[in-house]
Amino acid sequence: MKMPDHPFHLRLVVLGSAAGGGFPQWNCRCPVCTLAWEGDPRVRRRTQTSVAVSADGERWALVNCAPEVLSQIQAVPALHPRGCGRHTPIESVLLTNADIDHIAGLLSLREAQPFSLYATGAVHDTIRANSAFDVLAPGVVDRRPVAFGVPFEPVAGVTAEIFPVPGKVALYLERGEVETAAEGEQTVGVELGDGTRRVLFIPGCARMTDTLRARIEGADAVLFDGTVWRDDEMIAAGVGSKTGRRMGHMAMSGAEGSMAAFADLRVGRKIYIHINNTNPVLVEGSPERHATNRAGWEIAGDGMEIAG
Repeated sequence: MKMPDHPFHLRLVVLGSAAGGGFPQWNCRCPVCTLAWEGDPRVRRRTQTSVAVSADGERWALVNCAPEVLSQIQAVPALHPRGCGRHTPIESVLLTNADIDHIAGLLSLREAQPFSLYATGAVHDTIRANSAFDVLAPGVVDRRPVAFGVPFEPVAGVTAEIFPVPGKVALYLERGEVETAAEGEQTVGVELGDGTRRVLFIPGCARMTDTLRARIEGADAVLFDGTVWRDDEMIAAGVGSKTGRRMGHMAMSGAEGSMAAFADLRVGRKIYIHINNTNPVLVEGSPERHATNRAGWEIAGDGMEIAG
């Protein structure tokens, strides 16, 4: 498939590129975090995953709202308030799930500032059940449910459509036996477009399906779940007891990993995001980084822009 020749108007800024806990994680001395604590120049500090999108560079939507949202906004001049008094160019927030690293930043957007909050009904129910989020006053923050297959505009000129992605409920919602690759409203991906090009944002994915492959095929860019390099990574690093699969994430490497799953898909740019602090691809020059680059992948960093 030949990519269109027309200009790419959609502008996307990576506000945060790390998985839950950020990088380095505050309480971790795994081999990769140790490099960061010791100031090794081969690793870059990262905040938790969120992106900002715009069609005109003036009005913006956030996709997910990380706990570090305030520092993320401060780092991107286009997101700063303008004029006198209170103002923000951020007109909406879209959530892909109810994970703490994707919703906690909402509590920092509580200063009586109008914006729209888009999420599935299941995610809205989760937020509504926690009274801490009542600081987002109903008369100020418009909570808008979105459905699969129904496009909407989170900000003028940007079309969004959510789609189900295999995953699981947020950790704090787990009860009993947990299905780690369920398809429903608990984990979604987002297709973003400007009428000519399309970018897919999929920060969490437990496995590749035929339906997901069809969605990804021919995309101009895909930002995809890069949580762990190998499935038993956290166990091998001595900092956890769960595999990537148990956490609802595909590994990057291996026969069942995402690099293999993407090998025959035609995608303009392949970018890993939501990268865990234990993942050795965070180390520039590492064998894992070289293998990722050879497979045609980029590693997202805070401040990265996709525009044209």
